[in-house]
Amino acid sequence: MTLSEQFYQSEKTGYLNEQFRLFHIKDQTKKEFAYHYHDFHKVVIFISGKATYHIEGKAYNLRPWDILLVDRHAIHRPEIDASVPYERFILWIQNDIPWQELLKCFQKANDRSYNLIRLHPSLQEKLKEILLELESATKSDAFAKDLLAQSLFLQFMIYVNRIFLEKQYIFDRKSYSFDSQIADILQYINHNLKEDLSVDNLASRYYISKYHLMRKFKEETGFTLHNYIVNKRLLMARTLISEGMPVTKAALESGFSEYSTFSRAYRKQFGATPSNIS
Repeated sequence: MTLSEQFYQSEKTGYLNEQFRLFHIKDQTKKEFAYHYHDFHKVVIFISGKATYHIEGKAYNLRPWDILLVDRHAIHRPEIDASVPYERFILWIQNDIPWQELLKCFQKANDRSYNLIRLHPSLQEKLKEILLELESATKSDAFAKDLLAQSLFLQFMIYVNRIFLEKQYIFDRKSYSFDSQIADILQYINHNLKEDLSVDNLASRYYISKYHLMRKFKEETGFTLHNYIVNKRLLMARTLISEGMPVTKAALESGFSEYSTFSRAYRKQFGATPSNIS
């Protein structure tokens, strides 16, 4: 299976038809997770175990009740030590929820290239209380359970946004690791998908040999440089088309200079023509 095929199939492992969905999972399974992305946003609340979470070139070493913000289309994978049980809450959130301001934390995580919220004890207890009430509400058959769950979801995400946007979290430089050069290159790529992102241009820009760049990029992200850029451009194009932009313009805005190349890559990636977006 090629990396492109892995990228496509990984996306199809998660579907979200509701505005949000909460999972509470505890398992102890030896499993290798591939790098993948989703079409929805994800909040990971780590409870216990031994886990390192890789998101766009950074590796976060988690402590109990750490929160990770994973933007839709962010490349990520967990690395789990199966010697102990792994417990976590996972919250999936649609991109088109009516409360768009609640998605600001994900955009800010992208801007900062930093995804971790490590809570002070008082905030940890507050969010834990809301989260447990939300879990209870989603499992309940009581009167107006959906309204209660929605209100608790809103409370939780309001607090998450306030904490992250206002930097009310504990910042610990030892909590994550990364290759600074690759991190800079990733940030440049994701903010300049329309530009010339050839390996020669990137190598020249960052004063690194192109062979060293390709090797380091694959080591840090799990993707070849070319495959990463193509897939990010395709995701951007699909988003623009879904927002109403003409297909040919979306292809150009996403960095594809030839429409035939774009159309072929799009069909291979998503199994549909660019104009066929549901």
